[in-house]
Amino acid sequence: MAHVVIRVARHAGLVALFLLIAVLGIVSGILFEYAGDLPQIEALDDYKPNTITRVYAANGQVIGEFATERRVVVKYDDISPRLHQAILSAEDADFERHFGISVSRIVITAGEDVVKRRLAGGASTLTQQLARKLFLTDEKTWERKIKEALLAIQIERRYTKREIFTLYCNQVYFGHGAYGVEAASRLYFDKRARDLSIEEAALIAGIIQTPERQSPFVDMRRAIRRRNYVLQRMAEEGYITRAAAAAAEETPIELRGQPTSEESVAPYFVEEVRKYLERRYGAKQLYENGLSVYTSLDVDLQAAATRALDTGLRQLDKRRGFRKPRRNLLTEGRAIDQYRDDAWERPISVGQVVPAVVVAVGGGRGGAARLRIGRYAADLGREGIRWTGRGSPAEILKPGDLIEARVAKIDQTAGVLGVTLEQTPLVDGAVLALDNRTGQIISMVGGLSFTRSKFNRAVQAYRQMGSGFKPIVYTAAIDRGLTPATIVLDTPASFRAGPGQPPYAPHDYDGQFEGPITLRHALEESRNVPAVRTMEEIGPKQVVEYARLFGFEGPIEPYLSTALGAADASLLEVTAAYSVFPNQGVLMKPYEILRIVDRQGNLLEQNRPQPREAIRADTAYVMTNLMRGVIARGTGAAAASLDWPLGGKTGTTNDFTDAWFTGFDPRITVGVWVGHDDKKPLGPAETGAEAALPIWMEFMKAYIDRYGDREHPPTFDAPGNIVFMSVDRVTGLPVADNAPNAISEAFIAGTQPGGIKQ
Repeated sequence: MAHVVIRVARHAGLVALFLLIAVLGIVSGILFEYAGDLPQIEALDDYKPNTITRVYAANGQVIGEFATERRVVVKYDDISPRLHQAILSAEDADFERHFGISVSRIVITAGEDVVKRRLAGGASTLTQQLARKLFLTDEKTWERKIKEALLAIQIERRYTKREIFTLYCNQVYFGHGAYGVEAASRLYFDKRARDLSIEEAALIAGIIQTPERQSPFVDMRRAIRRRNYVLQRMAEEGYITRAAAAAAEETPIELRGQPTSEESVAPYFVEEVRKYLERRYGAKQLYENGLSVYTSLDVDLQAAATRALDTGLRQLDKRRGFRKPRRNLLTEGRAIDQYRDDAWERPISVGQVVPAVVVAVGGGRGGAARLRIGRYAADLGREGIRWTGRGSPAEILKPGDLIEARVAKIDQTAGVLGVTLEQTPLVDGAVLALDNRTGQIISMVGGLSFTRSKFNRAVQAYRQMGSGFKPIVYTAAIDRGLTPATIVLDTPASFRAGPGQPPYAPHDYDGQFEGPITLRHALEESRNVPAVRTMEEIGPKQVVEYARLFGFEGPIEPYLSTALGAADASLLEVTAAYSVFPNQGVLMKPYEILRIVDRQGNLLEQNRPQPREAIRADTAYVMTNLMRGVIARGTGAAAASLDWPLGGKTGTTNDFTDAWFTGFDPRITVGVWVGHDDKKPLGPAETGAEAALPIWMEFMKAYIDRYGDREHPPTFDAPGNIVFMSVDRVTGLPVADNAPNAISEAFIAGTQPGGIKQ
């Protein structure tokens, strides 16, 4: 009997030895087959995942982001302990105990695969998941699983558990373009990963399994079920009590982020930054390497510029009359109650213009139109459509119409809004503001809607300047010895044109001629004929040379019509040129990027002001004083109500295709342009004073309210060789200070008129 037992034991030992040799052979074969084909784990020593390039305003606020993967890399200590526990409970409870793979989980999963005749997932440890995310694909094959296991073992041999967990938390995908726990925490809860509560941590950990389906933005019920599962697992692992898990399960999910990024406060500005970065550093650096870009944008003034342009363009558009809605859901065969608009997913505030659908329209002159705006209802009555000139909404609207409405009041309890009718303007425009002393761009609005058109009218559109070019003509005149008191003729004139061309005979906007007037009056009232006469006297080529000094780079022909703004320029060029006047003749090169830093904190680029003397300081002051008169009593007189030291000039082109106002105070220069992209006329009498100046004024009012000191306003400092003298505003002759029509005029020393007329 003992002999039999010994023989059985010997056979069993041989079988075991054979199996061991077979297993070793298989393992050796696998290692031989795949080891040489595995990625180098040492690459993780210099782990640099794709991160977000962020653009910052002057106050540090993020105004733009660029990335292929939205990721914020964090350290181990930046991860909430609760999130650490939730992830381990949901994904790999044995993480601290295994060597990269879990043999028991592999055996169980392999058995299920054989029984169900399929290759399933579920056996991967956290380390294996990391290996797959970093080096492999999600393809379900035995080859991938073997490589994944081998890589996991190598990772465990080279790195600590703490390092592996941190790598995992920075690499894993959480849906909606968010990679890593920090980006996920900001996406779903608008907070740091280290600040998550128990239930928030459980929700984020639960998303890892299938982020496309378990995101609360996609399926809230599925997200809650998965969160509650993670909470139970945390209790089972002893991280929290059963009571704490139950309490957390009863806590509703309060999402504070959103799946799509909010539109930037300065989309046109940010796009200019993006184009520069891609040109200078390449797409890979821009979208993957996490640059930090610090700019000069003033967020408050940017918001003011956006509001001012929107208000001004809508007012102008309404003067052209109401246009019937372009879309009707019923005509398109769609149900009114099924319609949804993305704008309704965002919070609604008073003053906001929002899309609305007309549900019903009451009959008679007193009948209102019932609107639906997301979860809100609204009644649009006669007062809300007063600007259309119609008696009731029934005259202009019908059920199914898609319209725009401005929110006047909100009743959250009743779910009702008070609204007025709006319409999307056909006209467009741009606003640009520069710091006089530095040239920094502090606000830029390139159009009414970046969503509608990416074309940046502040820098890309080149339009005729109209009368906005006259200050360049008169600057050349002042340098040639003319003064604000010089008499110029506003009389009919005919000038020789090119061979075979009819004579050039300019005329004024009002069709009248005022006879002999001062140069000041000619500029203040933007008289055309005196500007052309002055350019002829100086010489067109000389005026073009002055335009170059002011930074205009486009084609400018030495023709007399150039005096009236026949040449094209961008709003950026015009605004920078006008900043020369309050900046004592110095042209500052405009720029918006202050510095650029890479992900390691290395300074890649730093920009500083680049000054260039354009004109003499005394000439600049005389011109500044002249343009203050434009606002005091000329074409820009409406802006005098701002009660602030201001100068500027209107600009209007033939047929009213372009309207400009560019002006300044001692600190900033602001340009406004209004027009149609296809160069259609704005409409009768839509001059720079009517179409552009109101936008400029609204912006300047916001600027003064935000930064101005009414008790101690800034001043335009006069150079030492400026002489002030009282002259008659009509004749330009010297008069006593208290004489009728007396104004204090600025002259360059030696050019002032002599004697006083009693």
